Amino acid sequence: MREPYGDGMQIRDLEWLLAVAEHQHVTGTAAALGVSQPTLSRALARMERELGAALFVRAPGGVHLTPVGATVVAGAREVVDRYAQLVTDVAGELDPETGVARLAFLDSMATSLVPRLLRDFHAEAPGVRVLLSQEPAHEMEDDLARGAVDLAITSHPAPGGGWLVLQEERMVVVVPPTHRLAGRELLTLDELEGEELVTTPPGFGSRSLVDDLLREAGVGLAVSFESQDLGTVEGLVAAGLGVAIVPEALAGVSGAAGVQIEGAAGAHRTIGLTWRLDRRLSPAAERLRASIGRSVGT
Repeated sequence: MREPYGDGMQIRDLEWLLAVAEHQHVTGTAAALGVSQPTLSRALARMERELGAALFVRAPGGVHLTPVGATVVAGAREVVDRYAQLVTDVAGELDPETGVARLAFLDSMATSLVPRLLRDFHAEAPGVRVLLSQEPAHEMEDDLARGAVDLAITSHPAPGGGWLVLQEERMVVVVPPTHRLAGRELLTLDELEGEELVTTPPGFGSRSLVDDLLREAGVGLAVSFESQDLGTVEGLVAAGLGVAIVPEALAGVSGAAGVQIEGAAGAHRTIGLTWRLDRRLSPAAERLRASIGRSVGT
């Protein structure tokens, strides 16, 4: 029966095991490792007790692996190799010149802000790998909390996190090109009464902003279509499937007509960079954060 000892086998124990299997001699292996023969023998005995099986048989002139020992050595070699690779990978990620930074961002930033920021960063740090993910704001918040991403370009700061404003976006109404409001320069939100709304699903930052604007204007619109992508929302409007409120930069991308909103002070959204303050950024991620700050002039 196995008898676990302490915290179980350590990487060092497995390395010693491999060395004994190679030299087939405990005393000679101990000398090569720079440890005493009793220390090495005790380590082997502990492993055998924990595994519940003999790993070596003693023979004149040395030791030989048992069948179980051969199986253990094969597994130990894989574990030791994987650990060595892990150490190498971690060292690489922590290298500010060749490490890894993880950046999440809103879909609506994919063709405008993010490419410009990454172009500047790549010119400065070409050896750093940036792992990108496009996510809604609430998923980015979760990923930041569990450490899956280092930085996020989103519409609000992470709870208790750092925050760097990158840009302000005006929100506009988009309507089909043949709509009664197409061609107008300004409108009030109450003029949308009776229209069908194309928007993002509940829980998205843009959906919360749209709901707040309509609520403050006293307007209730039936939702006809929902899409996680604001570009798709604008495209659905261009196809005549409703009206929407989107960032001004998206108006007209697929042919929808954009109209500015009058009398709604909240018809804008702030886009910024956020990160956790309770955990130090990796050198590569800190370098990306600083580069983004320089790109926006802060």
